[in-house]
Amino acid sequence: MAAAITFGDFPLIHPDTIEVGVGELALAQHPKLLITLALGSCVGISLWDATLKQGGLAHVMLPHPPESMPTRDLHRFASVAVPDMVRLMAEKGSARRRLVAKIAGGAAMFASDTGIATIGDRNVAEAKRQLELLNIPLIAEDTGGGHARTVELHLDTGAFRVRSYLYGIREL
Repeated sequence: MAAAITFGDFPLIHPDTIEVGVGELALAQHPKLLITLALGSCVGISLWDATLKQGGLAHVMLPHPPESMPTRDLHRFASVAVPDMVRLMAEKGSARRRLVAKIAGGAAMFASDTGIATIGDRNVAEAKRQLELLNIPLIAEDTGGGHARTVELHLDTGAFRVRSYLYGIREL
């Protein structure tokens, strides 16, 4: 049996956890928990339906795919992942009008991340733009800065827990 992974006194992974990798998205229903690790300039985008106690979590790396991009691995891009997650949740019974979103990440992780818009800034902007286009309210965010984050979406309450070594645990 594997030892539990902890963050201070808090378990980081519990048995009902679904880990969302970089460039992936996942949907689940309570009692499952969705988690994505080590968001730097990437953005974690969550959608939650309180009525069905189900949600989705995407870990996006970039705002848009390049024009020559093959059709695989497109969930790495906010412009693809957000509409796909909304569509997939609708297929599982979630009415768009019930969905709410929370996001985290979009940090400027390196000294070279300077200028008007870092990749993290652009990822956050595209995530927000997609949510706005789909009329999904963004009700909370923890974005920017220069630190990595791990996020988890609790599907019973919609709590979006953001963990960082610099700032501890914050619940949105």
